[in-house]
Amino acid sequence: MKVRYRYRVYPTDPQKIALSQLFGCVRVVYNDALAYCLQQYQNGGKKPKESELQKMFITQAKRSENRYWLADASNIPLQQSVRDLGQAYQNFFDSCSGKRKGKKLAPPKFKKRSANQSARFRVGGFKVHPDNVYLAKIGKLEIEWSRPLPPDPSSVTAIKDASGRYFLSFVVEINPEKLPDNGQSVGIDLGIIDFATLSTGEKIKSPKPLKKHLKKLKRLQRKLSRKQKGSKRREVARKRVAKLHAKIKDTRTDFLHKLSTKIIRENQTIVLEDLAVSNMVKNRKLSRAISDLGWRSFRTMLEAKAEMYGRDFRVISRWEPTSQKCSCCEFKGGKKELKIREWTCLNCNTIHDRDINAAINIKVAGGLSETKNGHGGRRKSSLLVASDEVSTRLLSIQLSLFG
Repeated sequence: MKVRYRYRVYPTDPQKIALSQLFGCVRVVYNDALAYCLQQYQNGGKKPKESELQKMFITQAKRSENRYWLADASNIPLQQSVRDLGQAYQNFFDSCSGKRKGKKLAPPKFKKRSANQSARFRVGGFKVHPDNVYLAKIGKLEIEWSRPLPPDPSSVTAIKDASGRYFLSFVVEINPEKLPDNGQSVGIDLGIIDFATLSTGEKIKSPKPLKKHLKKLKRLQRKLSRKQKGSKRREVARKRVAKLHAKIKDTRTDFLHKLSTKIIRENQTIVLEDLAVSNMVKNRKLSRAISDLGWRSFRTMLEAKAEMYGRDFRVISRWEPTSQKCSCCEFKGGKKELKIREWTCLNCNTIHDRDINAAINIKVAGGLSETKNGHGGRRKSSLLVASDEVSTRLLSIQLSLFG
């Protein structure tokens, strides 16, 4: 199994200049190749092969007056940028034809200078040392080894995020050890007031980092909007906004990773409800709160870690009436408004907490008996079993489990 290990690096000032030049060269080669492909499409032609694109926009471009400075960068990340463009087109075509599952993908877009910058080195373009990492035509970068790196990484990607931080991301092949079967199972109900309610009765609060820093974010964005475009002060204001966004993202990702790891380690079977998050965020009253929680990322992390550690991850249909049905007698009491947090069953007079009752019903709908009268086996919902093939999105999260 391939996973990704990510580390913070601290380049010197000359190395920052060299990395900026490298990122610029990679971005130019990618954009030139993409512009040529779009032109060919408009003229009724076919997409050129990667070998043709590399010859035109790397080999021949280095001899031209406008692109001679491409020779200052390593040839390996330039070639990789063309391969990435080919992979982006392949993913787009597979998405249109139905070979690729999930949400439809858009065609490749041009890379921007203000977005995250990256350059990928294959074997031969980097070398790992105990105290640093050597990159071709960049030099030895000082790295913070926050965890041991498995031997023989197949590639390394140099990354500069929008806030100005530098990272090295290694792809390595590992054989994860399966966790022993502890016989425990859990149903999880995701919510806004409480991020997750477990069928055991435990409720887990979310840090809600966006809500916590919303006032500061608005203030910084107002200052950014007042700065003149292209000025140095605007760049300083932009970086402040980017740093705050990075802090919000890191806080949310750290919470989701720790919670998903805890659930995977403590339970053999995990049952989750299939939520249409993309449709739910269209509600203007709840969109910000839902986006701040990261439900989709949490599900993807659970699915990836269950695949890695040998756990059973199940997803039930979103149409299962988990909030309407009594978890004791299975009597359906009808729809209830969101403000109703507790209700009494009209059939058995049991007082239910809305979220705990839903979590128990989710567990039962996943094929696990939980009700007092043992009716858990008679579920009517369809169980959405995760595909054996790991999708690209699942793989991307799986690669970043240690990041």
